[in-house]
Amino acid sequence: MTLTALAALVPLLPFLGAAAGLLLGRSAPGFVRPLAVLPTAASFVLAAVVAARQGTGAPTDAAHRLATTGSVPVDLALHLDGFSVLIAVLVGLVATCVQVYSLAYLRDDPRYPSYAGLVSLFTAAMLLVVYTGDLMVLLVGWEVMGICSYFLVGHYWETETARAASIKAFLVTKLGDVPFLIGVFALGADAGTFRINGILAAAADGRLHHPTVVALLLLAGVAGKSAQFPLHTWLPDAMAGPTPVSALIHAATMVAAGIYLVARLLPVFTASAAALAVLAAMAAVTMIGSGLAALAQDDIKRVLAYSTIGQLGYMAGALAVGDRRAAVFHLLSHGAFKALLFLGAGVVIHAAGTNSLTAMSRMGGLGRRIPDALWTMGLSLASLAALPPLSGFFSKESVLRAAEHASAGDTAHVPSAVGWTVLVAALVTAVLTGAYATRLFLLAFRGSGPEVPDHGRQPLAMTTVLWVLALPTVAFGGLTYRELPHWFGGPSGDGLGPVLTTSVLGTGLAAVGVLVAYAAWQGTAAIRGANPIGAVVAEPADAEPALVEAEAIDTHAEVYGDVASAEDLGDPGRLLLGPLHRSAAHGFHLDAVYGVLFVRPVLAAASLVRFLDRDVVETYVKGAGGTPKLLGAAVRKAQTGNVQTYLGALLAGAVVLAVIVAVGA
Repeated sequence: MTLTALAALVPLLPFLGAAAGLLLGRSAPGFVRPLAVLPTAASFVLAAVVAARQGTGAPTDAAHRLATTGSVPVDLALHLDGFSVLIAVLVGLVATCVQVYSLAYLRDDPRYPSYAGLVSLFTAAMLLVVYTGDLMVLLVGWEVMGICSYFLVGHYWETETARAASIKAFLVTKLGDVPFLIGVFALGADAGTFRINGILAAAADGRLHHPTVVALLLLAGVAGKSAQFPLHTWLPDAMAGPTPVSALIHAATMVAAGIYLVARLLPVFTASAAALAVLAAMAAVTMIGSGLAALAQDDIKRVLAYSTIGQLGYMAGALAVGDRRAAVFHLLSHGAFKALLFLGAGVVIHAAGTNSLTAMSRMGGLGRRIPDALWTMGLSLASLAALPPLSGFFSKESVLRAAEHASAGDTAHVPSAVGWTVLVAALVTAVLTGAYATRLFLLAFRGSGPEVPDHGRQPLAMTTVLWVLALPTVAFGGLTYRELPHWFGGPSGDGLGPVLTTSVLGTGLAAVGVLVAYAAWQGTAAIRGANPIGAVVAEPADAEPALVEAEAIDTHAEVYGDVASAEDLGDPGRLLLGPLHRSAAHGFHLDAVYGVLFVRPVLAAASLVRFLDRDVVETYVKGAGGTPKLLGAAVRKAQTGNVQTYLGALLAGAVVLAVIVAVGA
């Protein structure tokens, strides 16, 4: 089978699995689980085969004309290079792990067939985005992911929190998609094609007439999909969905799509210094703001959500300094350890087994009861903090190195101010990341909350997946950083290896964050001992993980909602942030700002339109219809059928007319 045919099967298999699963969910429920896992797993295997066959060779392109529009045609185009095939392998790996994990996590969920089908469709859409060589086809996958995220985030639709989170995720991402769509059309009009290769050729030749406008329009969509400031507020609230969905969205789909798009179209952005400056500023604010917010959260999944926002900021920063190799390297590394973190959080949630289980301040004695989660999450948190020799160290170091080169003026088309902005923000974020990663580990596994009944060993399908993802978390960066540049179109060993200056700075600052958080933990030990957390209600030992999580969302909406903050005075995050803690816990009140600037005016405008429609327009319409009705009723009453009455009326009318004529004369 040819390479292009194999590549076409990669997104097609999960799509067919989704269609079959959704159709057979009720009539043949026994086929749902095989249809969820096997097509996705086969797609992962084929993606690995495609990556091996494509290797470091010249890009592979194939196209079929879909529509001749009369202006810019649309092609079903395939483009395979080192970037696309490696990201496809990541998507396949994470999606397969999520489907296997979900077998145990949602084993008794009555809506599992629709859930599994949507996860498969989500995976197919992301693979379409990765492999396609045409922007219009990419847009199809882009929008399908938005629809799937709406349904998956709102999986527990019985709860108000999940419904609100799904609507918010959909609306905020669509808000960014509107200018994104305009940017795609403008880019196609400038380049004369929607084919990505043609667009890149036009950018290289200087044939883009409005590079700044186009780049800024595209960045709006990227900010929405990849949760960058100021359109990042949907991602923490999206934690109201099932934990496996969170792993899929944060590690390999949806949020990765925006970063991948900028990486593919990077020459379009480097053609505009203003666009790079905006991207750098957006990345810097995102990194630092998310780090502070993560340090203040008490919900384990919201901490991880803010950490995803920050790591995406690292990737956006690498793109702002013109290094897509570093951005994609960190995207690949982050995908493995972030999927592990979320799936590990699901194990923690199940082991905690209380109806306030997502609050880390209420977790106690879990470390010795879930050793699989303890060790794997410990490794992934260390990788998140970029401690050597884990993969996060190598990938984050490549971002710091790229920013340092740009700050020295060594990167063409990138102002040194952009490099300094990204470098300083990334180093500050390194401290914050080390601190909140340490705080999460201590609260979740060494917390002083009340112990709950031991549920025994966690399901094998859940714990096995953790160790599978632990392998790339530990080894990916160290084994591949020398060869990845060759996959990305450059000489081996060029540009992604660690260097002394940034390695010492990055690791040293991360270690400072770790030590500061640990010192704060020790400093608040006395407070925690003097203010023990009250007892919590334990779920049955055999409760399904997803049902336990759904109960937590339903009964503790404040944990998942906008006021997710630790009230425990012994929280080290409160000690570290001081007066900034309350604001950081609420995401710096950005949602409240949006409420004042956008939500209230829209609601007021809607009320005005409703008033005009019901009380003005409808009144006029009713009046216009009522007047003839009244006249008709009056005439109808006059039609008595009595001849004498008619003659009397004629006589009276004649007399009146005669009087009028006489008076007028």
